[in-house]
Amino acid sequence: MQSREEIFETLRTALVELFELEPERVTPDANLYQDLEIDSIDAVDLIDHIKRKTGKKIAAEEFKSVRTVNDVVEAVFRLGHAAA
Repeated sequence: MQSREEIFETLRTALVELFELEPERVTPDANLYQDLEIDSIDAVDLIDHIKRKTGKKIAAEEFKSVRTVNDVVEAVFRLGHAAA
């Protein structure tokens, strides 16, 4: 079971590696689309990466509602605790 902090660090690493972002840009309040310039194709890649790292898949419908890095952290955290 991962904590929110561990999920955030995993997500930050993924965003830096996948999209060549500077780590300091990836904050909990950063908007994925406006601040980090993630597009819909990137979002699919991110969902796939999260699934490989955590074994949990965020549903595309749920991902549509996320806006910030923290929203993704919360979605992954809920998935981990829903299975518990």
